[in-house]
Amino acid sequence: MTTISTTHTRIEPNILYFGTPVVLLSTENEDGTPNLAPMSSVFWLGWRAVLGLSARAQTSRNLLRTRECVLNLPSDALASHVDRLALTTGAHPVPQRKADRGYRYVPDKFGRAGLTPVASETVAPPRVAECPVAMEAVLEAVHPIGEDDERQRGSIVAFEVRVQRVYVHDDIRMPGTDDHIDPDAWRPLVMSFQKLYGLGPQVHGSTLADIPERWYRSPDVDRAQDVPAR
Repeated sequence: MTTISTTHTRIEPNILYFGTPVVLLSTENEDGTPNLAPMSSVFWLGWRAVLGLSARAQTSRNLLRTRECVLNLPSDALASHVDRLALTTGAHPVPQRKADRGYRYVPDKFGRAGLTPVASETVAPPRVAECPVAMEAVLEAVHPIGEDDERQRGSIVAFEVRVQRVYVHDDIRMPGTDDHIDPDAWRPLVMSFQKLYGLGPQVHGSTLADIPERWYRSPDVDRAQDVPAR
């Protein structure tokens, strides 16, 4: 029998990362080489995603310049590859704030992670071959965060991106369907309070699962069909 606590205690944690999927965000550097950065401040609405990043990060600079990226979702089996990118940056010289935290410049992020770049269809940055999910996307809007606070102003940005292509490994597709992901086969890598976790088995049935997925279809899906290959 499981006992459920009902008592709260007020605390002031330094971060509020209660658990979100890890994304390996690929962008294109000024010299045309690919950059690959792990991040987990992300959520999806339809075929749009909102990415929370430091405004000074190399990935942010690349996004603002090229307006293109790929959201690669690693499985829990790729945890060690993702961790190899920790405390690395594609920015040279390394910003002082990152240098103080132990970051170092790494020009070949794919090589450092032991991952394979593959050409994308609609954007310049490559997809990650080993990631079970890869979404090619373009930047649609930039939303500054914390502008009301002088100490944070200009340091955090939320990027709104629109997905143009979704690629998945066949082994996470729902058998007998063309466009459904099998949640029992898909094992995303999750970050919770700076630590990496896998996803456990389903703990309870979901009433929402009775709603056909087609009812959630976004107009961006039809729009994506008209985007030509590069």
